Amino acid sequence: MKLYFAPMEGVTDHVLRNLHHRYFPGIDKYFTPFFSPTEDGRFTGRSKRDFAPEVNAGVPVVPQLLTKKAEDFLRAAKALVDMGYREVNLNLGCPSGTVVAKGKGSGLLSDLEGLERLLDGIFAAAPAKISVKTRLGRKEPEEFGRLLELFDRYPIEELTVHCRVREDLYRRPARPEYFAAVLAGSANPLCYNGDLTTKERYEEFADRYPQTPAVMLGRGLTADPALARRIQGGPGVTREELQAYDAELFEGYSSDFGSRKNALGRMKEHWFYQICLFEGAEKYEKKLKKTTDPTEYEGLVARIFHELPLRESGAEPTW
Repeated sequence: MKLYFAPMEGVTDHVLRNLHHRYFPGIDKYFTPFFSPTEDGRFTGRSKRDFAPEVNAGVPVVPQLLTKKAEDFLRAAKALVDMGYREVNLNLGCPSGTVVAKGKGSGLLSDLEGLERLLDGIFAAAPAKISVKTRLGRKEPEEFGRLLELFDRYPIEELTVHCRVREDLYRRPARPEYFAAVLAGSANPLCYNGDLTTKERYEEFADRYPQTPAVMLGRGLTADPALARRIQGGPGVTREELQAYDAELFEGYSSDFGSRKNALGRMKEHWFYQICLFEGAEKYEKKLKKTTDPTEYEGLVARIFHELPLRESGAEPTW
């Protein structure tokens, strides 16, 4: 199976993608956190830097767009094609309340007419390969039958199915049992997403659905950057490797954000996942969350690496 790195807002930007690709090769595609295109189709601020070809050179990156207007999608997609991208992903899975209230992301899953208009407009003039990331539905997984009928009408490059509904958010467990019907019924290539946070969970899924072409890893790959390597039969992450990766990540964010203090928030988000790689990390978890001082942060991280053993089996998710 192909292995993809999921788009995670506030986590998988170009700084992390580049470092991860260099330290832990083996990911077939990195999906960017979504960008909501405007009427002029321009990229500004952080999104402009994140999509810039020079910061993604040599990394297999797929930009993701979130919108309910085909014309806005097409303007942005055309701009991305001009930058050299050959695939653009449509986000139909974001469960955020503000996104759903605007009828975007998973908010479109309960509006089949609106979704059909969007897809009609996009595929009538698509300037690139168009992939789609979706959930099973807005409220109930049984909604996916009608959604799949709609998706099958279009030449979708790849359909990633996050096996949760919008109401599950990320709190409730994924529902991989519904993926059997997706495999049997989809006319388009598929990718599975949802709770493959450890090598053991991946192997259980692969044994159950060996015909799956690709899977998307998110929180588990953020927690354990060597997860794909473990899955492919290689070794787990070493202490030295992880410490060097984290140090370079902090330096990269410090440069990108303009200061070490500004980079601290991004590193704390990163450690929210990674902390579960260490045994007995509870005593440092709250301290990492509370610190606002870069020097204190570096001291805490140094103590974690010096004092706490890495879990030999990889991450043990607590989120």
